Amino acid sequence: MKKKKIKENQGLQYITVVSLLLIIVFSAGIAAGCNDAESLYLDKALQAAEWIKSSAVKTPDGVVWPGVPGELKSVSKNLYAGTPGVVLFFLETYYSTGNKSYLEDACEGANHLLASTSEEKNMGLYTGVAGVGFVLEETFKATGKKKYRDGVRQCIQLIRSGAENKGKGIQWDKYTDIISGSAGTGLFLLYIARKLEDPTIYDLAAQAGTRLLEMGIPEKNGLKWFMSPDYPKLMPNFSHGTAGIAYFLATLYQHTKKKEFLDGALAGAKYLLAIAKTEGDACLIFHHEPDGKDLYYLGWCHGPVGTARLFYRLYEVTGDKTWLDWVKKSANAILESGIPEKQTPGYWNNVSRCCGAAGVAEFFLDLYRITKNKDYIAFSKKVTNHILKKAAPEGKGLKWIQAEHRVKPDLLLAQTGLMQGAAGIGMWLLKLNAFEKGKKEKIIFPDSPF
Repeated sequence: MKKKKIKENQGLQYITVVSLLLIIVFSAGIAAGCNDAESLYLDKALQAAEWIKSSAVKTPDGVVWPGVPGELKSVSKNLYAGTPGVVLFFLETYYSTGNKSYLEDACEGANHLLASTSEEKNMGLYTGVAGVGFVLEETFKATGKKKYRDGVRQCIQLIRSGAENKGKGIQWDKYTDIISGSAGTGLFLLYIARKLEDPTIYDLAAQAGTRLLEMGIPEKNGLKWFMSPDYPKLMPNFSHGTAGIAYFLATLYQHTKKKEFLDGALAGAKYLLAIAKTEGDACLIFHHEPDGKDLYYLGWCHGPVGTARLFYRLYEVTGDKTWLDWVKKSANAILESGIPEKQTPGYWNNVSRCCGAAGVAEFFLDLYRITKNKDYIAFSKKVTNHILKKAAPEGKGLKWIQAEHRVKPDLLLAQTGLMQGAAGIGMWLLKLNAFEKGKKEKIIFPDSPF
């Protein structure tokens, strides 16, 4: 009887040991799978970096990267498509890998920007001095080198001297929007005022906000804004219209607590909701008026990805959860659209940060961080897989060939830049890689509330 019990105990011990081994092996497999997913995003980002590196053009002052490799006329100093966006990508790659060669590449690009900033006439965030200032400040953060902070101060001085007194406030040129106008320039000023702890820069941003309030056009018990007084189309969404301007005003209120800016932001949002298509617990706002009211984009520039930033900022500054509901309704509109498998009139052969898939994927990761809704992160990864399938190998690198312009679907190009090219896609892949590792990306853009 005693021998039988001993055998039974030995049998149980054997089963227990085998079970533990199986659990260890299974857990290791899961961990390996997770590591594979992480390394996939990082590896693809590094391949994007290799492709961009291969297009580098040395100058006496540093390095530039043409927007379209091999086409020197596509070299630019704007954040949207030029060297500044590539610098940011290399900075984020350095943070992700610790490889100083990427920091050196970023500094070479920043050095060129330092040498040529004084020539820039446009003050915009994505088209001019404000964008350069943002990139130089991020380079300063990564290196601690005083020359980059000095370059930032030069950018601020250019913005100050370029301001035109108008009405009760100031403006730069005639543009109001996020891309090239006062709203985007104002967001950079708020970003850098915080870094430098300089109240006079907050004052400058507030003067820009005051002028924008004067330029608002009353409609549907709210306010709307044209990109410029002489532009015939009114585009209500984020990049060129009311949503972006209202977002700046809400962010201005966040920093100054001046109620008139919150009132202006709420008036902009009221107009947007009055014109929104809200059937089926969704929220979509048309591309432009008067003749584009049946066209609905889905991305950052003219779709829910961008416009939801206003709703989320209003949720932050007011505490009213109704605004968070509008963020979710914006997400629903995208989820119900059938993308990424399906192309729509406002979501075409484009995988970029501005109009296409990279911006959409990032939006849903940001929403997951806020809500912990697993459907959001699943959709983000689904769209990312679509992006990876669209990649085209070249040498040791990866590029993405796409149609930047909806109205020119046959004009297919592979670009290097931030908003329409490999740098922006690479930054997204690095952000997702960081998320998979339980970390957060280092570079947060002045127009992001997330």
